[in-house]
Amino acid sequence: MDGLGLASAIHRAASDPVLPGDVTARARDLGPLESPLIWLGFASAAVAVLAVVVTLWYRRRVRRWGFTAFGVLLLLASVTAVNSYVGYVRTSDDLARLLQRGPGVVNLAGRLLDDGKEAPEPSSGSSPDSSSDSSSPAPHPGAGAAAAGQRIDVVNLPDPAHGIPSGSNYVILPPGYDSDPTRRYPVVYLIHGYPFGGPRDWLTSGDAPGSLLALQQANVIAPMIVVSVDLTAGNPSTDWECLNVPGGPQLESYLAGTVVPGVDQRYRTLADRTHRALGGMSGGGFGALNIGLHHVDEFATLVIALPYDDLNDSVGILDGNRAAIAANTPRRYLPAMQFPAPISVMLAVGTGAPTDVSTARRIADALHARGQEAVVHAERGFNHTWHTARATLPYLLAFADQNFRTSPATS
Repeated sequence: MDGLGLASAIHRAASDPVLPGDVTARARDLGPLESPLIWLGFASAAVAVLAVVVTLWYRRRVRRWGFTAFGVLLLLASVTAVNSYVGYVRTSDDLARLLQRGPGVVNLAGRLLDDGKEAPEPSSGSSPDSSSDSSSPAPHPGAGAAAAGQRIDVVNLPDPAHGIPSGSNYVILPPGYDSDPTRRYPVVYLIHGYPFGGPRDWLTSGDAPGSLLALQQANVIAPMIVVSVDLTAGNPSTDWECLNVPGGPQLESYLAGTVVPGVDQRYRTLADRTHRALGGMSGGGFGALNIGLHHVDEFATLVIALPYDDLNDSVGILDGNRAAIAANTPRRYLPAMQFPAPISVMLAVGTGAPTDVSTARRIADALHARGQEAVVHAERGFNHTWHTARATLPYLLAFADQNFRTSPATS
């Protein structure tokens, strides 16, 4: 049997997982700060204030303060309406940490809103599997991690040689990790979106800790390690697309050559391609597809939410370098790509984003044509937002688990 035939035979068993209703309902639920009642309340208050101003138009002070209040309420209604649609800020903890990214008074407001349970701070080190050197063991606030035995570390992996001044990579360890020093675990790497995304997003907006616990408690998946990777290169406002940027940060090389070996060194991983998955959402999903196809020797499974296969408006980051553009556009190179080893890919989309659906099907068709396994999961009623990424993450993790289970442990 030739290579493509072998790949096809290996992956025919892969399928869209069927999950318990309580797991999927939990992933689809809105957080308290995503409720449409919030923006409707602000909008109603703005209308009420405007009505008062019109009624008391003859009073100058009422007009002045009324229009100010109307503007503030309208702004709050707009911001909360966008958040209700996008699903970026779910809880007060999410809001506190978002505000803490800002300067001065904004940062202070975030600290005041914080419930006092700080997320782990980045640290560095090189001792294998040593929490005291390599990471900061602490539960992530709002995830219910402490009670369930889940632990979230932050491993700081700066890589100046690749233009990465710092890298705060969040490592979610399963319950029981510390109690059994002989057990090794498969790893799923997740990449945040661009621009203004960051590694905390998969812990907050994406609710990766909660989805992992729900799946494990329902006995859907075996314990695994999930790493939320920092591919901001210290500048989250830039749309890096996880690329090796000419004259800039080498983000693909950083992930494949620094983060993966760093995690394997520090934690008890099953350090082979068949027990390693790469995923992401939106810009991070593009990065996962592109990097995964470039590094088939490292990743046997790709789990991607809100995928795209073309740089589109982000092509400028490659500064017109035609060779680099061609080499980093899966839509161009995938149809003729040779696979030295088989891969299995899941592409998750919302049915409310037709472009995402057609893109996912195009990628899947191209993979099928090359003898590789690809599954498209469409979540009804969602768009190109964090709602979709969060709702589909349990399916992506379960899909990765399916592939991990079919591969014998090698270390």
